[in-house]
Amino acid sequence: MTSTLQYLQSRVGEQFGESHPSPVGRWLNGTLREVREGEFVADFLVRPDMTNPVGILHGGVLTTIMDEAMGIAIYTLDDANFFATINLAVDFLRSARTGEIVTARASVVRRGKRIINAECRVFNQSGDLIAKGSCNCAATDTQKTSTV
Repeated sequence: MTSTLQYLQSRVGEQFGESHPSPVGRWLNGTLREVREGEFVADFLVRPDMTNPVGILHGGVLTTIMDEAMGIAIYTLDDANFFATINLAVDFLRSARTGEIVTARASVVRRGKRIINAECRVFNQSGDLIAKGSCNCAATDTQKTSTV
């Protein structure tokens, strides 16, 4: 049986597209760049449907990218439980525009028995930090049913 980590490692360089089990993950359609246990890196193209009226990446979409990246970093731990975000804090530092690619780098900071803390930093193509955030996720009674 292939672990989540092994599956993700086999997908490096590919877009998630329709193979992603989450509808929001399919919509974001990130390209996997790096993955290790407790770490996940992906690029996301800023599309017009991800922006506010002035063509800047919407803060809610940027937060969704971060939540998705941290969730997948947690998924690489191959815990049998599904973890749900219970809080999320984000600092927006710069903007990104339509057509730009942003890179999300997420990692698990601490793994407890029922709570996992993770963090994410998002960079623009120039390497400037555009947002940073952290979350806590709690184990649910729902079992994980598939790999990402």
